[in-house]
Amino acid sequence: MYKVLVVEDSVTVRKIVYKLIEDNPLLSCDLCENLAQAEVALQASSDYLAAIVDLNLPDAPNGESVDLALSYDLPTLVLTGNFDEFTRSQLLDKGVLDYITKESRYSYLQVAKLIDRLRKNLYTDVLVVEDSITSRNHICKLLKKFKFRVHEAGNGIEALVQLDNHKNIKMVISDHRMPKMDGYELIKAIRQERRMQDTIFIGLSSTGDSVLTSKFIKSGANDFLSKPFYHEEFLCRVMQNLESQEMIQTIRDNANLDPLTQVYNRRYLHEKAEELYANKGPGDTIIVSMIDADNFKNVNDTYGHKTGDTLLQEFAALIKLHFPEDLIIRYGGEEFTVLSQRSAKTYLSALSTFMNAVRQTKFTLHKFNITCSVGVCVEDHSSFELQLDIADARLYHAKNAGKDQIILRDEKTISE
Repeated sequence: MYKVLVVEDSVTVRKIVYKLIEDNPLLSCDLCENLAQAEVALQASSDYLAAIVDLNLPDAPNGESVDLALSYDLPTLVLTGNFDEFTRSQLLDKGVLDYITKESRYSYLQVAKLIDRLRKNLYTDVLVVEDSITSRNHICKLLKKFKFRVHEAGNGIEALVQLDNHKNIKMVISDHRMPKMDGYELIKAIRQERRMQDTIFIGLSSTGDSVLTSKFIKSGANDFLSKPFYHEEFLCRVMQNLESQEMIQTIRDNANLDPLTQVYNRRYLHEKAEELYANKGPGDTIIVSMIDADNFKNVNDTYGHKTGDTLLQEFAALIKLHFPEDLIIRYGGEEFTVLSQRSAKTYLSALSTFMNAVRQTKFTLHKFNITCSVGVCVEDHSSFELQLDIADARLYHAKNAGKDQIILRDEKTISE
């Protein structure tokens, strides 16, 4: 849970901001009516994600509330009833995140949106590629103010090393003109890597070449900015690109995730398996398992389909708990598929532990026990379809042989 400090003298505005922030289950609000209360709150705990402060309060008419929040090194969002260019410049020079006028409901929605963006940024890695140390430091400072995890590189070659070392980098912001490898060559190299097809790339340049923008975009860049830029425009572009990418990912998740169990669906299995087998190197192992909840039909018949759905959710959660590194699929009904690239010894040990956990777990509000049957294919084969067929046949064997067991090979059964 992340806390947000709200300092606002208007009861109406406080209520609106409180409602919008508290609607997010990951956020909570501490409300203050004036500067004095804010000082007490910060002295008691400065562990806030951010502060939302009114620029003019009865006991702080000249923006003292802003200075207070910034003195605690808090990302600060300013609410103001009046706005002019001088105020804007003054606030940005102080180092506030943004300023929002109290004009409409949309303004307050922007406040909630920005606060949630800060929360997400805590886990968002951005790579800044710029040969000018001054420019690089300026960009990094802007990003760090918004809580991004920032990595740096001085040219395209260094950037590729960083991307290889930090595979969770979500966005690259790169200058065009750099030694060794420029930004244009960098984006082409990035887009050649399958795993970085979705990495956001924003190009920068001070050349003023109008053709360069289209050149970058056509090579795979998501956006392009000319230097020098207003920091507001820069951060708006960064945020918009992240939001667009997250929206695309949400659409993908909706297409690829099973809505009941929140594990991947059968459609995604074949797409991902094709990728795994295409990238499979000499000596690499891919283990395929089929896991089935025993006597599931009896649960539906005895307790109803709602309880059956709850059982599947809890069963899937148990699979995810015991196979966090592996690809988990709801294959259909009560059947789940697990693809693992771990060693056979490590994987089979986890599978045995999982079987025991299933036996010991009390499922649903009715607190009943179940067992499961598993068919495993550990042998190396030329295609995923063949391994899946073998694992499925062994699952069928396990079910016919009395259930509650693992069939590892055609002649070998593991029941303990």
